[in-house]
Amino acid sequence: MAVIEPVEETSPASTTPRAPLPKPPPRSGDFSYDPSSSSSTSSSSAPRDLDATLKSWDSVPLFMKDLPNSSSDSTDVALEALQSLAFDGSPNEVAAQFKTQANEYFTAKRFREALGFYTQAIESNPTDTALTETLHANRAACHLELQNYGMALRDTSRVLELNGRNEKAYYRATRALIALGREEDAVKCATLGLEVNPENEAIRVLKRKAESNLASAKKREEEKVERERRKSLLEKTLHQALLVRGLWLETTPRPPDNPKPAHFDPEALSSTPSDPALPLSASWSPPDAIRTPLILPLFLIYPLHSQSDFISDYHEDTPLSTYLSHIFPSTSRGSLPWDTKAEYYDKNLQVYAETRKRRLLKLGKKLSLREVMDQAFKEADTGKGEDRVKDRDGLVMKDGILSLYVLPKGEGESEWVERFKREREKSK
Repeated sequence: MAVIEPVEETSPASTTPRAPLPKPPPRSGDFSYDPSSSSSTSSSSAPRDLDATLKSWDSVPLFMKDLPNSSSDSTDVALEALQSLAFDGSPNEVAAQFKTQANEYFTAKRFREALGFYTQAIESNPTDTALTETLHANRAACHLELQNYGMALRDTSRVLELNGRNEKAYYRATRALIALGREEDAVKCATLGLEVNPENEAIRVLKRKAESNLASAKKREEEKVERERRKSLLEKTLHQALLVRGLWLETTPRPPDNPKPAHFDPEALSSTPSDPALPLSASWSPPDAIRTPLILPLFLIYPLHSQSDFISDYHEDTPLSTYLSHIFPSTSRGSLPWDTKAEYYDKNLQVYAETRKRRLLKLGKKLSLREVMDQAFKEADTGKGEDRVKDRDGLVMKDGILSLYVLPKGEGESEWVERFKREREKSK
């Protein structure tokens, strides 16, 4: 049976005291949230400060992420040993050591730490061209993972300066260019990479992706241009359609809300070359300004009671009687709170229109709005020196909305008409 015998300690050859070992960091359980004392060891019921705990390990040489330039009293022995390991040797050897550490971090998908070590390796100024090429290529891979695409392009450019046949540099540069939306440059870069190695499938896949993105971007731009062209032509045609109907277009500083401005009848445009539903790739032309019916917003004003109704989508080919019968049916006579005399019902109403020159037109209820606009229009008298455009007359569309007056037949109507004429005479 083996016997374990005690070993006698020999006296030290020198009485010189050893340098003390560095003081270990406090345990994580020793931390509290007391900001005035970060090294407090008193127990606390507050949760541990994780950031401070992790930071404390930076003082332990074994766990340091970076080596400081100078040692402190508490870490000089172990730190000097690590520094001598890290910095001893030629620039190529030092760079190779940092590269080894960086590779381990990269394999563990700790790309930010790997980036730091690759940078330290590059800053060691190695003279080995192949090593420098690899360091920049690997740092470009870190930048890609961290989405630093501009920095990735800088590193791949440096790689290609050193070796124009580095396939990884072409691949990573193409990835960065695609991420930056520079599809044309990406296609060029991938093409150069395939010239180096036509069998590189990874670069070929990226090239197809860049070409697809480029085609999609071109299509979107073409559709945008076509959409803007159609919008511009439609607005010009609509403006022309309003003018050929003899309307005067006026705006005020504070126009009312108009959720449905004047527009062409969608049903009339359906299945025509002016159909707004046509694909942007199809041939499209603006509608006929004269023949295509309009849908217009219209105020029906009841001046005797300071009331009104707003019709957001009055089809110009619809007779006035259709809307009046809908708003004022005989069966609901006297139901309006302001119609105390029960005068407002379809068969007892008269409609008037006022033109820009303040002509007052008495309208038949069988007239359509298009016919009302045509009757209100009056050419300028060029024989009297009037301007053909400026002196013409017609209905006024103020802030994109037409207005008509509705009155009950009888004494109130007559009084309102006389009052209108007197005010018109005063304004001359």
